[in-house]
Amino acid sequence: MSVIGGKTGTLPATVFSQMAGYRHQAANALPAWQPPGRHAQPDRFDGDDAVYVVSQDDAGRVNGCARLLPTVKPYPLCEVCPELMQGAPLPASDEVWELSQFAAADFNQRSGAAVTAFPCDVAIVLLRETLACAARHGAKRVLTVAPISFERLIRRAGLHAHRAGPPRLVDGHPVFACWIEIDAG
Repeated sequence: MSVIGGKTGTLPATVFSQMAGYRHQAANALPAWQPPGRHAQPDRFDGDDAVYVVSQDDAGRVNGCARLLPTVKPYPLCEVCPELMQGAPLPASDEVWELSQFAAADFNQRSGAAVTAFPCDVAIVLLRETLACAARHGAKRVLTVAPISFERLIRRAGLHAHRAGPPRLVDGHPVFACWIEIDAG
């Protein structure tokens, strides 16, 4: 498995195109864990400030992706579901980035096995690499909107994280806002 990160103009065009197709596939195949606003691909937040992290299997096929957005510009949590912050101020800082469009599922499998969200090995590597990428851009914390199942992934990855508020039903699915601390060292 390999992981590559960068902005739209710095990612190889083939990787960016494959990632876009992967995101579309994830939005359609795994709707139960999609945060609000996830169904349109690309969405209005896919601009010049977005940083993408893409994982690929040994054959070079995308098997995971994430998007990082600076909170000093518009980002999904503040525009789509600010109620998940339970009245706390929405961050607008160079040290806080939003993680969105996180997907880790193997759509390339050839067996009859069901596709599952967040297969542990790929998802943990992708999440850690995404946090490292955020740190390289100056982030000290990451904020994300996620399904409840994301908490298991965070625990398995050994990350320091906590809920910004209790889960709420959004589009019929329980989601929550989550702070993830980027540990120095």
